[in-house]
Amino acid sequence: MLKIGFLGGGKMAQALAKGFIRAGLSKGDMMLASCLPNDTGSIETFKEIGSNTVFTNGPIINHGDILILSVKPQVVPKVLPELKNSKKLLISIAMGIPLELLEEALPEGTPVIRVMPNTPALVGCGATVYARGKHAGDKEAEITEKLFSAVGFCEEIQENLIDPVTALAGSGPAYVYMMIEALADGGVKMGLTRPIAYKLAAQTVLGAGTMIHKTNLHPGQLKDDVTSPAGSTITGIHYLEQHGLRSAIIGAVEAATLRCREVSSQNGKK
Repeated sequence: MLKIGFLGGGKMAQALAKGFIRAGLSKGDMMLASCLPNDTGSIETFKEIGSNTVFTNGPIINHGDILILSVKPQVVPKVLPELKNSKKLLISIAMGIPLELLEEALPEGTPVIRVMPNTPALVGCGATVYARGKHAGDKEAEITEKLFSAVGFCEEIQENLIDPVTALAGSGPAYVYMMIEALADGGVKMGLTRPIAYKLAAQTVLGAGTMIHKTNLHPGQLKDDVTSPAGSTITGIHYLEQHGLRSAIIGAVEAATLRCREVSSQNGKK
């Protein structure tokens, strides 16, 4: 059981707290979060799971065995000076804030791990990666994997890959939501009601993703398995290829990665 302090009590912090409780890694009364006084929604959510909230970060720093930095990136420079006397494990989920910047603001030897979760963590289906700072060892990595595996899957990568991960898994849900919307629109155009079209489209995407995870087969093979000669599927695939679906998605990940690198570079400036 871990005592966890959340520096910031927004949606992702709430999702993580609920996941930690479900996985038996912590209890509501062992977690404490800092929130803005007017953020009644977050305060109420933490109250519902048995956690207290405060309006300053001092009690958080004193409370947790582990501190989770879950404020917006632009708030990080205001929070880091408050951690100048803490050497507890700091897990940062603040987008675009490099390990070097975090470590320079903390006491020498402080273990820091940078984590990139995505929003499906809110429903326990997150895709999370993490990178260790220079003082984070196997023990800290194991703790991080246990915590974030409670809201999906979690794997370690090198920090220089976090930007493309953000562009793919962090931004990816938005691309998929657009695809679900477009699939449903197609169904409506051909006579389906809007409610059934959305249900079918969402379940189709969920099912396709689950097939890849459960079978470990290549997506191309799974695609071929439902593509009959001269059938409707190959006709639809041909239309998508003519209109550059693959190229557009690849380009979206590339453009989002470049934007992430730009933001990371700006945040890393001294």
